[in-house]
Amino acid sequence: MENILKIENIEKYYGSRSSLTKAIDNISFEVDKGEFVAIMGASGSGKTTLLNVISTIDRVTSGHIYVGGVDITKLKGNELNKFRREELGFIFQDFNLLDTLTAYENIALALSIQNRNHKEIDTLIKKVAAELDIKSVLDKYPYQMSGGQKQRVASARAIITDPKLVLADEPTGALDSKSAKMLLERFNYLNSTLDTTILMVTHDAFTASYATRVVFIKDGKIFNEIRRGDDDRKEFFDKIIDVVTLLGGDLNDAL
Repeated sequence: MENILKIENIEKYYGSRSSLTKAIDNISFEVDKGEFVAIMGASGSGKTTLLNVISTIDRVTSGHIYVGGVDITKLKGNELNKFRREELGFIFQDFNLLDTLTAYENIALALSIQNRNHKEIDTLIKKVAAELDIKSVLDKYPYQMSGGQKQRVASARAIITDPKLVLADEPTGALDSKSAKMLLERFNYLNSTLDTTILMVTHDAFTASYATRVVFIKDGKIFNEIRRGDDDRKEFFDKIIDVVTLLGGDLNDAL
């Protein structure tokens, strides 16, 4: 199996020498091509910091992160920007769509930056729109779409460049339950049918149950890890709840 993400002994500190906070404490794990991995943990556990350093939004204090064999902790400037643009896809809780562009134009933007030709852009957008069931909103502006439609447009923008790794930060956090379920089923399709590799941070056990593996973070360290295997989604959900209970603390922070 091809290794897409490899994290080696990473640590992340915040603050000054007199008041240091260790947000990530010697974390190591790997994600293979075609995996759908969820990262779970209570507020302040370090899960968002972990996503930020993988996405190159932030830098590690020590350790190494490899994406497709490239050590991204050593990339800088234009080299880092090019890698982020071509090899990573991002899906945010608040969609991050440009209000002045239609859905089609929002999705096309990622390809335009890569100087793809118009015919190729049009072909790719129509293909991804069919896969995510958003053909009917391609000519609409974000204010004309539901939350679920906006998130699926954002997902289309994230995968249109065929990145090695798609990073999703609480992708269902701003959605109602029906829209969340529809989006997660699309994620499932992207992962199982198109072999898209997804790393998703979530505090929600229902959302995490769509993944094939869940990594639990506590106090900046890996607390536990479970794989779905042959379980159906309900059985996997129950196992996630069991681990969340072991995590302790306020369950409302982790569910």
